[in-house]
Amino acid sequence: MEAHLPAFVKKIIATFTDHNWEIYVVGGAVRDLLLGHDPVDWDFTTNAKPEIILSLFDKAFCDNRFGTVGLTNPQEAKKNYYGKPPVYEITTFRQETGYTDHRRPDAVAWGKTIQDDLVRRDFTINAIALQPTSKPEDFNLIDPHYGQADLQKKLIRAVGDPVKRFQEDALRMMRAVRIATQLGFQIEPKTFVAIQQNLHLIDHVSAERCRDELLKLLSYPHAADGYLILRRAGLAEKILPEVERGFGVEQKSPGRHHLWSVGIHSVKALAACRSDDPIVKLAVLLHDVGKPPTVKKQPDGTITFYNHEMAGAQITRRIAQRLRFSKKDSQRLVKLVRWHQFTVDERQTDKAHRRFIRHVGKENLKDILAVRRADRIGGGARETSWRLERFKQKLIAVQKQPFSIKDLKIDGHDVMATLHLKPGPAVGQVLKRLFAEVEADQTKNQKESLLKRAKQIGK
Repeated sequence: MEAHLPAFVKKIIATFTDHNWEIYVVGGAVRDLLLGHDPVDWDFTTNAKPEIILSLFDKAFCDNRFGTVGLTNPQEAKKNYYGKPPVYEITTFRQETGYTDHRRPDAVAWGKTIQDDLVRRDFTINAIALQPTSKPEDFNLIDPHYGQADLQKKLIRAVGDPVKRFQEDALRMMRAVRIATQLGFQIEPKTFVAIQQNLHLIDHVSAERCRDELLKLLSYPHAADGYLILRRAGLAEKILPEVERGFGVEQKSPGRHHLWSVGIHSVKALAACRSDDPIVKLAVLLHDVGKPPTVKKQPDGTITFYNHEMAGAQITRRIAQRLRFSKKDSQRLVKLVRWHQFTVDERQTDKAHRRFIRHVGKENLKDILAVRRADRIGGGARETSWRLERFKQKLIAVQKQPFSIKDLKIDGHDVMATLHLKPGPAVGQVLKRLFAEVEADQTKNQKESLLKRAKQIGK
């Protein structure tokens, strides 16, 4: 097979071959190359032991008990979701035994051949190795589990017995769905049934790992299809039971535009979301989680969900805590859910628009509008309306106006000098009153008039 690899990957391979060690490219990188995609992650396996690998590279590091050695490329421009450079992982051939915690092997022994290493892999399409030859761009393919055939069939199939594979590492169940979503593949029937029969094992997986797989799934263009696979497998009920409750809550009632249940609407909204940001997509999926606990049927048959956005924000906060989201991501999620139901009215004042921006945050305006668009389309409405377009224009316009105390033409030093005050609460109180007046009348934001007014306030 001919393959054109990045310079850093070639350097890693050459380092091993120059020292007479076996080296193979394995995992998702080989799969992606065979599909004609650019690999995102690069994994290698070798017969060299970890201490030898470490001696071959100046800045290699080994931070786990399974002997995986990591390398980073100083010239690498791309970063992962967390803003860190990708790690090139190199492992020694190994055999694994015992999986008491259903996540990690109890014992690891060094393998003797590449076949020993490939048999422990998760799926056949990830159990293919690329072996360098004497020609720079030429490689041998080692495929003992017929992964190439499954690539052609677009199947995610476990290596060997799927039940054993998931009992070894329960996260593989989430990975199967995530990779199927990424590639547009189907999960092979026996592998899919094994997931359904072993759902309880996901309880052994850390919240962080489940969160990461979920975010990866949501980052793909067909995230909504991926969520539906999670549902059919039963994993959605394990990871996001709050969303699942919405599938039994109808919304169709007299005078209401909704056609589908809360759950179906949420998935349709996710499918309509244009953002590539998985946090925004998750906000779209969660935006109506407050509806099941607030649903009420009125005497006239109308179904209401009063204050569901506030209830949803509280539920979203608990979800973010359970899945161990960072403080920053948690706050974004909660804000996007809390304010997704924002009012659009041509009679709204500039002050109301500024208040909305302060609630949501300037940095989240694009995202909250993406959530609203997805919500509209997912509910069967048009993408936008003249009121929403006018609202967007007003958001742009009011940001050019004094937006907070720091936008006043005077500051605390001016107030202290004019009123002969020392630093303290009194200075802030004067500035707050001045800003309130400027917010009501933008023409008052002139230095001379503000100083004059400060003197009047300070009397």
